[in-house]
Amino acid sequence: MSPAAKLWLRIFLAGFVIITGLLILTLFTPPYYGDLSRIGRLSEREFGWRLPPPTVPAEHLKGVPIDQADILVIGDSFSMTFRWQSELVKAGHKVTTIYWGQIGVLCSDFNPWLRRAGFHGKLVIVESVERLLDERLKDGEKCATMPRDPEVKTEPFWTSPPQVPGFEFNTGAKLMTGLITYSNTREALRSAQDTRFGETQVRKVADGCALFSHRSCDRALFFGEDVSNGPLDETSVTRMQAFTQTHPDVPLLWMIIPNKTTVYIEPDNSKPFVQALARTKLGPDLFGFARQQYTGTRDLYFPNDTHLSMHGQLALGRRMAEAVRNVLPTAAVAP
Repeated sequence: MSPAAKLWLRIFLAGFVIITGLLILTLFTPPYYGDLSRIGRLSEREFGWRLPPPTVPAEHLKGVPIDQADILVIGDSFSMTFRWQSELVKAGHKVTTIYWGQIGVLCSDFNPWLRRAGFHGKLVIVESVERLLDERLKDGEKCATMPRDPEVKTEPFWTSPPQVPGFEFNTGAKLMTGLITYSNTREALRSAQDTRFGETQVRKVADGCALFSHRSCDRALFFGEDVSNGPLDETSVTRMQAFTQTHPDVPLLWMIIPNKTTVYIEPDNSKPFVQALARTKLGPDLFGFARQQYTGTRDLYFPNDTHLSMHGQLALGRRMAEAVRNVLPTAAVAP
């Protein structure tokens, strides 16, 4: 064999060994099941939740056509599993859920739009996570006409794993996934400081192992937009109040869910907003609710995701069922 041929053979064998090693590493890297671990490409073995989720009867996870509903929920990804709404269904309500992404914004013709869509119920719940509320309210002030009709789904938009994900080969991942995940996770766990990978922040959490179930529970994953989008203040409440007053046909209940970062890291992030909301009584104080719950509910929010866990969703649902009881008369509840 010529020297050139031997050189190419050595290069081929070295490349084969490297590619095989990368493939094996990726195959044994658990598939991502949290939004923040996927965005930051961080290990689910270290940051994935390990606390089994509660079971909810299937009949409580069903929506109804909009013309049959007594409650309409307009929500974002925090409402897509139907889990918190299951507590309303359990209480006897007929619930329809639509999403901000489907309708765009809430415009001046909101009440006529509801009637055209067929809603003749008793209550509209407007749900938004803290970090997106101000943008949604500002966009709504600029529009006169709802841009599209609602698309009603009677099944959840997406479902969380019904149990702690077990081992499976990561056959659908790209070749470099295992190496990048290993490298990012190693950096995150070795650093004495908080770290960031794209929009995923790895931040230390005081008494984290009492709050979360994942292995590396002294720190957890947070969404960068929680910080970059800025806090809410009194002007957001003023906008909410103005929208409510100009749309009196159906009672509105505002449901503002605090960012995960606000709950665990920066509890005073939107304090002026929370104080103003309490004065107007436009909706329940879910910031105070989260502060009360997070120390007693392990994995109130998923450690590897920006959303409430299924434990947190059901606790939220019970709080919302209480808020709804204060708004709807008993006669409005379906038998």
